[in-house]
Amino acid sequence: MCPVMPCLSSGALQTEAIFASALQRGDEPSAGQVRQAVAASIRAFGYSGCAERVAQEFGDHPEMAVIRMRWARAVAREAFADSVPEPGPQADAGALLIVHPWPPGKQTSSSREAMA
Repeated sequence: MCPVMPCLSSGALQTEAIFASALQRGDEPSAGQVRQAVAASIRAFGYSGCAERVAQEFGDHPEMAVIRMRWARAVAREAFADSVPEPGPQADAGALLIVHPWPPGKQTSSSREAMA
């Protein structure tokens, strides 16, 4: 079975980091404060830790989590509106990336050594 990894856009990652941060809607944070909060959340929890906090909140308090996620998405769009887009095809926030193992004939000697 091939591993499946979510392929999230930078906007989705930023939104999850805002959601997981200590920022509150009533604070009306500036773009700079939002960027600092995103960096702090990612440093503190990592990308997967931010996603875990989002999932936990949706499990515990789904009604409140929906409101916070809408707010986090809006704040992320505003704070990162001037960000340079990433090169290459844009990933859909809900897309999955399927990672296939190397076919036997395509492995290099260094990849075989790494697997040993």
